[in-house]
Amino acid sequence: MSLLFAPLAVGHQRLHNRLWLPAMVTWLAEADGEVNRAIQDRYTRYARGGAGMIVLEAMGVRDVSSGPLLRISHDRYIPGLKALATAIHEHGRAAGPEGVGRTLVVPQIIDFLKIARRDPTRALARLESHYPGCATWDEDRLRATLTPREWRDYACGYRQQIEDLTVEEIEHLPGYFAAAAARAQEAGFDGVELHFTHAYTLASFLSATNQRTDAYGGTLENRLRLPLAVLRAAIAAVAPPFLVGLRLTGSDDVPGGTQVDEAAWFAVELARAGAAFVSVSRGGRFEDARRPPVGHAAYPYTGPSGERCMPGPREPFGCNLTLPATIRRALRAAGLDTPVVGAGRINHVEVAEAALQRGDCDVIGMARGLLADPDWPHKIAEGKPETVNYCRYTNVCEALDQRHLPVRCQLWMKRPEGGLHPPERR
Repeated sequence: MSLLFAPLAVGHQRLHNRLWLPAMVTWLAEADGEVNRAIQDRYTRYARGGAGMIVLEAMGVRDVSSGPLLRISHDRYIPGLKALATAIHEHGRAAGPEGVGRTLVVPQIIDFLKIARRDPTRALARLESHYPGCATWDEDRLRATLTPREWRDYACGYRQQIEDLTVEEIEHLPGYFAAAAARAQEAGFDGVELHFTHAYTLASFLSATNQRTDAYGGTLENRLRLPLAVLRAAIAAVAPPFLVGLRLTGSDDVPGGTQVDEAAWFAVELARAGAAFVSVSRGGRFEDARRPPVGHAAYPYTGPSGERCMPGPREPFGCNLTLPATIRRALRAAGLDTPVVGAGRINHVEVAEAALQRGDCDVIGMARGLLADPDWPHKIAEGKPETVNYCRYTNVCEALDQRHLPVRCQLWMKRPEGGLHPPERR
């Protein structure tokens, strides 16, 4: 009678169970963004564990340097991505027992704006022409004199904002996403997830913090204009049964940011335009991030909104489920059956099953839980919850991501080989 292991239609595809691995950065790719053995080992390990869907870590749609992160911004990446998709499908098909079957895999595709490391000396040198002698001022005088934007760039490092983009730059973005979606289909993936959440470009257009005064800011319709164009361009670039879904911010969790009722309105409009699924997250904004150390770039998961995005051990299990529940109700009220993915400290089968039975969501997103134990699906399906290596939510994985180090789980680290990959099933 478990909904967790019941199949579910998602667009033209079918999930064999309702366990979903949301995108998590690994920092395991080559420096130029190419697939390598370490990336393949990580994701085939998840596939052997039996999750119904694997969402690959965010891949940039623009062909710019982004370090050891997977990329999908040029045709040269297609061969490596094709090998990765093939390997994941092969290992997913080999997964059993009954009820834990073929794994689907989609890359998350993203656009991000420019960001620089904090360098106060360089920042003051740039400000000298406007504020002679400012290099000798203390921070109280600097903060009182500089504009809010100048202060932020001095105190936290330069960060491009959506308000800096020209209309011409904005109008190029749907084409980048469409080309990335077409490459994903050519590589053999089952779909793509458009990254419309956290601190990145498309989420910033959707956010109530959007301060543009043209057709891309202000009203809900204007804030939705670019994400809607991206979705439509991606759908037009591919053919069924390929999925085009999205990850959406349910709440910005910063003053003046988007709240869940607005997010629900966005979800309905995007679903009407053809989104195959809506995966709900929250927070992870730059606005409340901690000031980075000198030589480091700002990181959007260090403030209160980041803590809500990746809730720690003090938060109750399933603490973010009110967001997908509200969005799902809005979709159903609009006559839409678009599947909704809920996530946020869901680690135990009782919490997951109850969320599905209540109708909070249709699918359970479990990132850190499956990082801790990729075999969670198999072990639960076999009725062996006592054998699961349960995530402790200490967020060691997030701290490694923040430092651009290979991401692993604290629970692996006592292994003799150093714990670079999840252990095999016990």
